Amino acid sequence: SVCVKHPLALRHFFPQLNLASSPVTQTVSHPHLSFDVAIIGGGIVGLASSRELILRHPNFTFTLLEKEKELALHQTGHNSGVIHSGIYYTPGSLKAQLCVRGATLTYQYCQKKGVPYKRCGKLIVAVEREEIPRLKALYERGQMNNVQDLRLIDAKAIREKEPYCRGIMALDSPNTGIVDWQLVALTYGKEFQEVGGTVITDFEASDIKVAAESPAGSAEGLKYPIIIKSSQGKEVRCRFVLTCGGLYSDRLSEISGCSSEPRIVPFRGDYLVLKPEKNFLVRGNIYPVPNPQFPFLGFHFTPRMDGSVWLGPNAVLAFKREGYKLFDFDTQDFINAVSYRGLQRLVMKNIVYGMGEIYRGVFTSAQVKNLQKFIPELNPSDVLRGPSGVRAQALDAEGNLVDDFVFDGGKGELGSRILHVRNAPSPAASSSLAIAEMITDELEKRFKL
Repeated sequence: SVCVKHPLALRHFFPQLNLASSPVTQTVSHPHLSFDVAIIGGGIVGLASSRELILRHPNFTFTLLEKEKELALHQTGHNSGVIHSGIYYTPGSLKAQLCVRGATLTYQYCQKKGVPYKRCGKLIVAVEREEIPRLKALYERGQMNNVQDLRLIDAKAIREKEPYCRGIMALDSPNTGIVDWQLVALTYGKEFQEVGGTVITDFEASDIKVAAESPAGSAEGLKYPIIIKSSQGKEVRCRFVLTCGGLYSDRLSEISGCSSEPRIVPFRGDYLVLKPEKNFLVRGNIYPVPNPQFPFLGFHFTPRMDGSVWLGPNAVLAFKREGYKLFDFDTQDFINAVSYRGLQRLVMKNIVYGMGEIYRGVFTSAQVKNLQKFIPELNPSDVLRGPSGVRAQALDAEGNLVDDFVFDGGKGELGSRILHVRNAPSPAASSSLAIAEMITDELEKRFKL
């Protein structure tokens, strides 16, 4: 028997989801579970794609396989919670189109499903004169991306929106919002199950191969020619496979015979948290003007749905792909990262920036000093060390951050039946419903569904 889990009955944590109708576990007594399509990866991209696939193809059978005992635990469960509006991205690019559409779909979905959200807005604040041309360029970029209601505001208007924030000019994005992305992802999963999808947790895919023969006692022949085997020896058979592996997307590709590149290199981001009595300092999202010389966005102020305020993050190499603590270490993950030519080149190009990130990660006062440029009243005594997240950053061999979507399939019979989402770059959560549409389109085209 194979245990098919429904980890969505989280009434204690998310009573608004009304999950009482879903059984916690259901045991299916069958030597082989067979489906038309198997989706590997229970993060927000895998869950959104599963939902979109089953809604478009209700006559197919679908399963979602997740290695953890619960869904949406890693990148999705450690997300800052921002609904991005699509300002930053190159006009006409896929990232820009998906983010703008994804944000619209997210608000509509949350409204329809009763998922709490706040359209609290965002200010991208210039604190130095030399930042103003870049800020104005961002405004033009946002306009070209059809981001609604953007405006440039002066120092007085900044104080009207954020009384404790100081800047000489800002880009006001009122349609930026916040939401609990883990709750959104679980809602996708609940909907997937309600319309007939099967969620199997505690299933870590360790091998994907073409079956040599049909299962014993089966009259179906090779109707389900793909075997996905778990690290515990369980098997699922299917006709087609979609992998949305996040931090393990490159390894899932490799076990099915695909290239090892682009390689996933994990970067940990550590947040500070305002003490509750200081939450009044921040109303909405406050972001810096991006510096094109640096690979990551920089520190920002992010209000949360629970009323807390996160500050950060920094960006440092994680020594474990799911290592959320400073001293978390995995030998294989560490060796894979530091031996990769792409990471070595990225480090050499950004060594001063990288050392600064490490320093600010160790010394809270250094991180607060950066944040004081925006809110001078902030003091080191006003903050506590907060949570951390790990970002699955795809890198090419030249040390460039892979900033677009990468699909892979491989060759031969297996390659004709598998689609790997090798890279779903930030803001994947904000874009998740639009990404799911694109992935489903790609599956339909490749597999002639």
